[in-house]
Amino acid sequence: MARVTASQLAAILASKAKAPRANQASQTTKEPSIERVLAIDPALRNTGWAILEKSGRDLSAIAYGVISNPAKLLHSGCLVAIREQLVAVIREHAPTVCAIESTIYVQSFKTAIVLGTARAACLIAAAEHGLAIFEYAPREVKQAAVGRGAAQKDQVAFMIRAMLHLKETPPADAADALAVGIAHFQNADAGDALGTLARRV
Repeated sequence: MARVTASQLAAILASKAKAPRANQASQTTKEPSIERVLAIDPALRNTGWAILEKSGRDLSAIAYGVISNPAKLLHSGCLVAIREQLVAVIREHAPTVCAIESTIYVQSFKTAIVLGTARAACLIAAAEHGLAIFEYAPREVKQAAVGRGAAQKDQVAFMIRAMLHLKETPPADAADALAVGIAHFQNADAGDALGTLARRV
């Protein structure tokens, strides 16, 4: 019978020890990347917000709501409330990115200023937590949700409920925020790196 030297025995044991590790490595599959977006439809009195998460091809609504400010609250107070409540949402749900609807065209100069300040409060809340922010035009948002850019709010809410398999129809402003999130993911799926960069705020 052939004798096995100590060095040969050590080599055999080492090769056997490595074999299970190799098999385990071959069976390991890459987990899909997960992105969680804070989507916002800014307004002074009723700011819609939503948290959407995408894992692989699966898109789901984690939470959504409306920041409602009473008519008697001064504009400055509304801005504080918007920022504070969005900060609370960010801390609770830890989004990785933010998507916001861009300012719509309005004929009233005063209305444009009010919408701009509300949007600024949203941007500050996201920026101070290090979130990359991307903006989408209102027509793009409706296009993503309904398939056309001139949809009414109730149509958007109905379609959002169906697309995300929600148990109930979300409030109109929250539905708009959910649509913003969907628009963001659709844009990312298109793989348009230059287009995505151009939307960065």
